[in-house]
Amino acid sequence: MVRSVWRPSLQRGLGNLQLLKVSREMSVAAPTIQRQRLLRFVDAAAVVAALLAASAAVQAAEAARDDAPARPGAAVQPLPLDAVAWTDGFWAQRIGVCRDTSVPAMGRLMASGEYKPFLGHFYIAAGLAEGDYHGAQWNDGDYYKWLEAAIATVAATGDENLQAQIDESIRVIAAAQRSDGYIHTPVLIRQRHGDLAAAPFQDRFAFEMYNMGHLMTTACLHHQLTGRTDLLTVAEQAADFLQEAFRNPSPQLARNSVCPAHYMGLVELYRTTGKPQYLQFAQQLIAMRDLIADGGDDNQDRVPLRQQSEVVGHAVRANYLYCGVADLFAETQDAELFAPLAPLWKNWATKKMYVTGGCGALYDGASPDGSPRQDQITRVHQAYGRNYQLPQITAHNETCANIAGAMWSWRMFLLTGEAKYVDAVELALYNSVLSGVSLAGTDYFYTNPLRVVDPLPTELRFPRTRQPFFTSFCCPPNLLRTLARLGEYAYARTDDAVWVNLYGGSRLETELLGQPLKLSQETEYPWDGAVRITVEACPAKEFAVRLRIPAWAAGASVAINGERTAHPPDAGSYCELRRKWRPGDQIELTLPMKPQLLQAHPLVEEATNQVAVQRGPVVYCLESTDLPDGVAIDSVAIPRNATLTVKREPELLGGMATVTASAVVRQTPPWDDALYRALDEAVAQEIDVRLIPYYAWGNRGQSEMTVWIPLD
Repeated sequence: MVRSVWRPSLQRGLGNLQLLKVSREMSVAAPTIQRQRLLRFVDAAAVVAALLAASAAVQAAEAARDDAPARPGAAVQPLPLDAVAWTDGFWAQRIGVCRDTSVPAMGRLMASGEYKPFLGHFYIAAGLAEGDYHGAQWNDGDYYKWLEAAIATVAATGDENLQAQIDESIRVIAAAQRSDGYIHTPVLIRQRHGDLAAAPFQDRFAFEMYNMGHLMTTACLHHQLTGRTDLLTVAEQAADFLQEAFRNPSPQLARNSVCPAHYMGLVELYRTTGKPQYLQFAQQLIAMRDLIADGGDDNQDRVPLRQQSEVVGHAVRANYLYCGVADLFAETQDAELFAPLAPLWKNWATKKMYVTGGCGALYDGASPDGSPRQDQITRVHQAYGRNYQLPQITAHNETCANIAGAMWSWRMFLLTGEAKYVDAVELALYNSVLSGVSLAGTDYFYTNPLRVVDPLPTELRFPRTRQPFFTSFCCPPNLLRTLARLGEYAYARTDDAVWVNLYGGSRLETELLGQPLKLSQETEYPWDGAVRITVEACPAKEFAVRLRIPAWAAGASVAINGERTAHPPDAGSYCELRRKWRPGDQIELTLPMKPQLLQAHPLVEEATNQVAVQRGPVVYCLESTDLPDGVAIDSVAIPRNATLTVKREPELLGGMATVTASAVVRQTPPWDDALYRALDEAVAQEIDVRLIPYYAWGNRGQSEMTVWIPLD
């Protein structure tokens, strides 16, 4: 088992503090703020030195790795992608669109250079084509994410054309890589054109580490599904280059951790190859963050990691950081790494997450906002705001941030086995993640607001209609890889239990207690709460099936072979069914799916005296398309005692359950240039309005939309 090396290494590294004694003495005369930062540098330098000295300890612990679980620090183990197949229903339909339409269409877009030369950049960097770099600094990572989605798709479909594009992509990526392992096409292309100033790590916002992190993740999946090593070799060479480049840590080098996909990538590379240097390097990089003496909240390096208790700054960067820390804890069991994660997640889920599971409320923010320490305030874009600062019209909610929030929640579940984390995963998947792509599978949102009006009160950077392309193209391939790998969230296992996390028509084939386990799941979830799970093959020994009972599912019931369990399951937990199972046994889970009105915490000022509608995991919205002519969306209110009726509409927007609500319309005169005016006595008219799932809005042409509706 790989054990934590942080604390003993820190003790061994204390001797290094003597070497830094002079630096400490020199810092006494510095101004207070500078002294604090210098002391942080001194202490962090000792920690990093200690980590570098700990290689032998990591390698010794690695000797027992073959006998340890895949993630020794995790309470629950994930299952491989190819263990799960979506067979019918909601997710089979959405993933079918992803496989059949979205992934091939994006592959053509990225290969054609119609908008930007994603694949073309690798050809140019390899000397196989002429041209300059035209794109965002993170476009390499965008292509790796699409490649990840394509690899997962081919594993499920065997698509030969897509396989050929994958093979060609790997060939060109390998050809573009420098002999020392460095691969970042913006720099490589400049070097090829003779730019003597082009060198690695000259700009912290060049996203070199981010791009190479996604390369590692993609390469590991490719190897796991195919057994091939061609892309894995590229990823290992890139990791080896980084390890050499960061051999002597400095504050300047430490600043190159922007949007840190590389933490996850390195840990996954360690899991895939079994090489301990990648785990050790990930530890070093996390520790190295504390070398930064003039950090800010934009990249979560103003406050040392172990002292953080509030999610701040750029939402994607924050969520990726916490994902990487969770992955590292799962392998090292370093308690100091885990300590900040639960408080940070609680702050995220209870004060900074939208009702749709979205996050990253602000287009532009300042952090720490309002702090008396104005020298520490950072300008942040795509930012977490203050606690409870959750605007609607100007909500940012970048699709990447919403996906990263789900990724973080999933890792928290693996570490703890607690149902609340999968509740958060499911909430995001059905709402703020899926809203990022059109039902046809070819157009995308970058931002996911909760209210859209025409005209907007202020000019905003991204359109309110889905687009086939936008300059910052990170979200579309991220969404595709999430859908293509969704099966990994559906089930998990422990030594003698299988955990059912997501409900949908699916089939599981794995091993438990050393014997085959096969389950099939039949359900029309999320439109219906009835779930039937059939045991098709199972171990002879007793084992448990653990069913997630969502927090909203009070009153759920479970039956085995037609006989109800003695005790009803608790909402917000896992219901354990332990027995000697036999092939043919059936579990019937019934989840109440009554629509309900939700209210927000009173400190969420923009939702004061408003309600949202949720049914099961699906959040609903009112779209102007569904209103009678002449009825403005801002004139509709819902009574506290409103009647909510569910209707299945198989022909509407791919098939769904809509909610009809009894509403009140109060038409008021135009506001023109008035900011305030006397309360008018608008005549009330009662109507019924149809609400559709939030993920489906904007698929019937341009419209106004709102999730939160005034309470009458």
